[in-house]
Amino acid sequence: MKALVVDDSRAMRRILARYLQDLGFEVHEAASGLDALVMAPKLEGLRLILLDWNMPEMDGRVLLQRLRDDPEFADIPVMMVTTESEMEQVEVALQAGASEYLMKPFDRQALLEKLLLLGFDIDRKAA
Repeated sequence: MKALVVDDSRAMRRILARYLQDLGFEVHEAASGLDALVMAPKLEGLRLILLDWNMPEMDGRVLLQRLRDDPEFADIPVMMVTTESEMEQVEVALQAGASEYLMKPFDRQALLEKLLLLGFDIDRKAA
């Protein structure tokens, strides 16, 4: 299973990558929305995108809309992973096409629960 982690924080990309790798994902990283737009079409078999809201150049909401407008990515689950915790922001993300919303800070268990909600078949023992 391939996943793309999009976040301008290298530390956050590494944390998410480690958690996802432990769950059996092949993880690719992008440092910005623009990088993600270039990288995503090259990732054959992409099954999941984790996306930060606040990034320079192109924020996560704009990237999410661009992904949802592209038939190649319209059905790929996109999880917003962000510090934006106001319900209005959550609603905006979900209305824009986010599949799930995970608030920072989070732990491995919170990520696992969101992935299970998205229907990923993950061995809980491996988590």
